[in-house]
Amino acid sequence: MRTVIFRTIAPYLSALMVLYSIFVLLRGHNEPGGGFIGGLIAASALAIFGIACGVAAVRRAIKVHPMSIAGFGLFMGAAAGVISLFTNQPFMTSQWWPINLFNVQIKLSTPLIFDIGVYLVVVGAISSIALALEERESD
Repeated sequence: MRTVIFRTIAPYLSALMVLYSIFVLLRGHNEPGGGFIGGLIAASALAIFGIACGVAAVRRAIKVHPMSIAGFGLFMGAAAGVISLFTNQPFMTSQWWPINLFNVQIKLSTPLIFDIGVYLVVVGAISSIALALEERESD
């Protein structure tokens, strides 16, 4: 499976897939998509890169252990729910903060923070599983 064409194309394909996964993550609040689907696309990109270039190359590219990514995502998801408790509202009640940036209003929200947390949990967990399976194949 490690042909010259595949090894040449895989880094570019993986980069495009990660970029598309971020697009799916950010549009998922108002349209189909979101953190889970975006995370699956990003984990698939890392798996393709791992198949083409090896597990060591993926570990060098992401720089941190995938389960650390998942743990930070879990922390972000929980933090998105806790924010509503500071406003005397039930856990996981949405909070919105309009911000003007270059005369464009951007609405930051706790659902977006939660979606990013889900994205990181899925990327970390699925990547950890995929990398472990790819390491076992090479043994």
